[in-house]
Amino acid sequence: MKLTQRPLLCAGLLGAALVLTACSGEADKAAPAKVEAPADPNLVKAGDNLGNIIKLGTVAKVELSDTLRVAGQVDFDEQRVTRIGATVTGRVTELQATLGQQVKTGDTLAVLNSTELGAAQLAYMKARAQAQLNERNVERAQQLFAADVIGSAELQRRESELSISRAEQRAAADQLRVLGVSAKSLEKLSSNGTINSVSPVVATMAGTVVERRVTQGQVVQPSEIMFSVADLSRVWVVAEVPEQQAAAVRPGQSIQVEIPALGQQLTAKLIFIADTVNPATRTVMVRSEIDNSDRALKPAMLATVLIEGRPTARLAVPAPAVVRENNKDYVFVEVGPQQFKLTEVALASAIGDMRPVLGGVAEGTKVVVDGAFHLNNERKRKELE
Repeated sequence: MKLTQRPLLCAGLLGAALVLTACSGEADKAAPAKVEAPADPNLVKAGDNLGNIIKLGTVAKVELSDTLRVAGQVDFDEQRVTRIGATVTGRVTELQATLGQQVKTGDTLAVLNSTELGAAQLAYMKARAQAQLNERNVERAQQLFAADVIGSAELQRRESELSISRAEQRAAADQLRVLGVSAKSLEKLSSNGTINSVSPVVATMAGTVVERRVTQGQVVQPSEIMFSVADLSRVWVVAEVPEQQAAAVRPGQSIQVEIPALGQQLTAKLIFIADTVNPATRTVMVRSEIDNSDRALKPAMLATVLIEGRPTARLAVPAPAVVRENNKDYVFVEVGPQQFKLTEVALASAIGDMRPVLGGVAEGTKVVVDGAFHLNNERKRKELE
């Protein structure tokens, strides 16, 4: 009996083991293994080493002014430039001024020989001689009238002739002054009676000869410009502002002037804004004045004028808060204690040290404003691990 039951017991145990194994396999198939979700690569936790570096700030509205860049150029100060021509028609016999020469008021620039000037002097001498003759006639007539030799009508006639001759003399003298004859030269002409047909062309202000349009032997007219003399110690910078942006500029406003040829940026003030729009270019002319004591600025030099518009409240973040990745702008937004998320934002061009926000973050959001570069390096390091 004992020998018969032992094989049966073994068979029962083996069957139970097979059933348990089958049940265990089915249980394993029914409960799949748990897989952990991958970490967000844009999330980073600041360790103790970054805690002292990172500074937080709030996205808020600040007063910002857009900078308007317009093309311009250096120009003469029209109040410090004079264009000099001849006062009479004549032929140039001598040129004494050259381009770039420094001249003073009264310096001779050229010499003309003018028959017109000689004829005007002769007319003056004739009028003066006739006036002197009529003065003597009046004196003699007064004596004869006192002696009752002539009547009052004859005396009045001679006095009338004297008045006419004096008027003619004054007219001839005025004509000489128009032709450039000075009072001293006129007095000399009256005293010695020598006619001089030579007329000098003189500088009417001190400055630099910046233009010469005449050659020796040329016949010139009073309407022609022979020389231009300018005081270059101060110059203008003239620019054209588009009419849509003209409302943003105002007289007295401080501007920056970039001179590419000199590699300099100068500070100036707007002294004039045109009251009309150029219909061809749809721009408004603005003008500033700059000291040029060192003569570094040359008229016609190209310039770029930077004008700040009126300040307006705009949502912005500091420029150090911005991280540039793959030609996109990002900021680190605080999502928890010492936890930050790299968030894409749309930003406008920098205005000073601020970047206006166009989208991506709302007002009041806390972002990293200092240490974003180090935090981004930590994020990249964790991503590689």
